[in-house]
This record gives sequence, C-alpha cells and structure tokens, in this order.
Amino acid sequence: MSNHHTGGCQCGAVRFDVEGALGRASICHCRMCQKAFGNAFAPLVSVRGAKLTWTKAEPARFQSSNLVRRGFCPSCGTPLTYEAPDGVAVAICAFDHPETIVPDIQYGVESRISWVAHVNDWPARTTVEDLDEAPFLDEIVSYQHPDAP
Repeated sequence: MSNHHTGGCQCGAVRFDVEGALGRASICHCRMCQKAFGNAFAPLVSVRGAKLTWTKAEPARFQSSNLVRRGFCPSCGTPLTYEAPDGVAVAICAFDHPETIVPDIQYGVESRISWVAHVNDWPARTTVEDLDEAPFLDEIVSYQHPDAP
C-alpha cells in the first residue's frame, strides 16, 4: 500500500493529504459513531503515525464527548475525522481510494444494528440496473468533487 493518500469531502471544500503509513482500519458500531456518520457504523483508519495535512480549508469540529471531537465539512456535512487523546482517525470513504483501506476489526459491537449482518444476503443492483425503478438516475449530473487519480 502507498504511503501517500489524498481525500476530502463530497463538495471539495475540505481536502487532505496523508504522508506515511496508515494505522489500523476499523469500523465502529457505537451509538456515537452511528449518529456522527448518520449510518449503521463508522469506517475509520488511524493516521496517528502519519502526517495529516489539510490542503484546503480545515474541517469544522463538533465536541461529541468530553474526550472526542468530530471533524466534518462545514459546507456539505461530510464526516471526516474522529479526534481523541490517542490520535486522529479519518473516515475511510473520504479517501480518494477507499478500496485500498480494509478494516480488520470492529468496535462498539454492543450497539451493532442486527440487520448489518444480513446486508450481503439482500438483492443487489448496479445504478444502471435500477433505471426502471428510478429513471431520473439516467439524467443525474454529479456535482461531487472528483477523486484524485
């Protein structure tokens, strides 16, 4: 895996650069992470041993507990960081190439939503296969900031 990673928020207002080896990648099911990500879990990777640089604007931050702050884009709301006394973790899917960062542990499993275990059992379709039920998708124009090559 490369020791140089880039990424940012959905609108591109906040961008980052990580130089150095990434730490452990995980997903967290705790209720605080569920709320912060608006999702069933939060996929995060530690950047504790690397150099994180904000190359555009810095994220806004919310003090989610007495010990943890959460970074997010103030323009589009994309969740970006988990900042704790032991270091910073960055949202895996905020990286330009999230497929290269594979979680290997789950935390906060006491709050894991039961249906998460069945996601791969459900029918799956590509966006193009869904055009009959959502024809507007054929005309969609993305304003999302592109991933770096």
